[in-house]
Amino acid sequence: MESSHRIFLAFLIFFVGFSSSSSLSPRQLEDINFEYRNYTAISEFRILNRKSNFYCPDPNPYHKINITSNRQLSDEEFVTVNISGVLLPSESDWVAMISPSHANISTCPFNALQYEQTGDLSILPLLCHYPVKAQYVSSDPDYLSCNKKQCQKYVGDSCVVSTCAATLSFHVVNIRTDIKFVFYAGGFTTPCILAISETASFVNPQKPQYGHLSSTDSTGTSMRVTWVSGDDQQQEVQYGDGKSQASQVTTFTQDDMCSSILKSPAKDFGWHDPGYIHSAVMTGLTPSSKFSYRYGSDSAGWSDQITFKTPPAGGSDELKFISFGDMGKAPRDPSLEHYIQPGSISVIEAIAEEVLSGNVDSIFHIGDISYATGFLVEWDYFLHLIKPVASTISYMTAIGNHERDYVSSGSVYITPDSGGECGIPYETYFPMPTAAKDKPWYSIEQGSVHFTVISTEHNWSKGSEQYNWMNKDMATVDRSRTPWLVFAGHRPMYSSSDGLSIIPSVDSKFVQAVEPLLLTNKVDLVLFGHVHNYERTCAVYQSECKAMPKKDADGIDTYDNFNYTAPVHAIIGMAGFTLDHFSPNADNWSLVRISEFGYVRVHATKKELKLEYVNSSTKEVEDSFRIIKG
Repeated sequence: MESSHRIFLAFLIFFVGFSSSSSLSPRQLEDINFEYRNYTAISEFRILNRKSNFYCPDPNPYHKINITSNRQLSDEEFVTVNISGVLLPSESDWVAMISPSHANISTCPFNALQYEQTGDLSILPLLCHYPVKAQYVSSDPDYLSCNKKQCQKYVGDSCVVSTCAATLSFHVVNIRTDIKFVFYAGGFTTPCILAISETASFVNPQKPQYGHLSSTDSTGTSMRVTWVSGDDQQQEVQYGDGKSQASQVTTFTQDDMCSSILKSPAKDFGWHDPGYIHSAVMTGLTPSSKFSYRYGSDSAGWSDQITFKTPPAGGSDELKFISFGDMGKAPRDPSLEHYIQPGSISVIEAIAEEVLSGNVDSIFHIGDISYATGFLVEWDYFLHLIKPVASTISYMTAIGNHERDYVSSGSVYITPDSGGECGIPYETYFPMPTAAKDKPWYSIEQGSVHFTVISTEHNWSKGSEQYNWMNKDMATVDRSRTPWLVFAGHRPMYSSSDGLSIIPSVDSKFVQAVEPLLLTNKVDLVLFGHVHNYERTCAVYQSECKAMPKKDADGIDTYDNFNYTAPVHAIIGMAGFTLDHFSPNADNWSLVRISEFGYVRVHATKKELKLEYVNSSTKEVEDSFRIIKG
């Protein structure tokens, strides 16, 4: 729109109470729907950038927004935000949480064409700087009814001007920068500023945060701890009986992010300073044992003392692990955010209960980790979410499309799914035992299981570096030492989901290239994500059932791999992202299909591999099966 058109529209919106839908003509609505079309349609909040943003032409002198809780913020708290002085409450009134507080929330009309691209294919977001989160003021049920009245002007004993108020609560974690809150009218489609709050600061923005563990090798005698801090100086981890290790310190910048002719979110409006990522390896540990640690420094501060458990060494008998894909995070307040994975909180809380019971040795999260997709502050919220689990046991990961994919970046798929991150934040936050940077494939042994973890986003074609690696890795497994071979990656080879996508969930070229390796090397179990549900196959190869399970004495499906025929596939991408539905006409290789949030728990001994799918809401086992050998 031209400037005059914008001003006219703003006045029109104001005088009808900022109702964005009733104040726009059908032609204007058509233009907006085209301009801001969002193929994934997760939330209207996701179009909140790069549109003209101005102070409302508002004669009301009473508008105020302030933080009524302490302006010195702890590492985690719910911040109370009070809105007052509103003459005409509207459903389209909203509040944004902005970080850093000096961020540009003004107009960016001349850059419109640059910002057509976001990681989720939304078109032309609105503000110059993306809000961390936002809430409609109507989240307070007393707002629209004006139950919280305040008198602003008296004539004698009579109140002649009264206004309405509201109170909102924002969940805040230590993101190392000042924050402020902006009160908007006009909804997300035509926002204009009514008032801006004072600034709030974290008590210690240097504080070491979000420590999480990963295995470095198959011995169970060393563990890597990785954490985030606002401090660029070397810190350390203290563990065991007086041992310590200094941290390696790294970070990444906007210049490290991918982009194209049209700037990516990570390169521009989605950027948030990640601080400094510290990593140190605790050595001299004992497998399957408990230790304690803390990380930090005297100058920046220290974490709490944390008890953790090492995984069993490769070649030992027993392993209990949990696995899932596609988790992400969700707000713990009524806020809207760039990307919300509604099942993530119930899944991580259910897993935390299992970990607390002591019956879990490790976790394997196979792709689509935080779904930050170029909106970097969301990594902090994700790391905060998983901390109760990931700080106490080995948290192993695989890379997914939302961590890596971007045009001209070397990924197999050229969709902008990573929002310009191109794997850099992922590999910095989650250093795995890989051979080199941007080669995120590795293998590791725990208990009786050999895990071959690949990247479906990097070249897997026959003769490629990754193809040769995975073939050699699986071919050299000592099956007397680790009888179970588990193959894990993000994109599946089988799925009967009916979800629509620009790129099909199953890539036939990937199947043609890699599936023969699974059969040749007698892979027992294949774990994939990407599709957001749970599905289990027969022992399948080239879409044909080579063997079917039989019921054991307890009625549990049992695959006997003494006479090996083909791998069993489990698609386990149901840990957070909005669930996918199944086609009513599934192929005969699909035995179990469940569209509920959850995770799988696996118990491996040298004689049996047992998998259970757990519904995270009910804590009930909804599918279970065994793989045995003889």
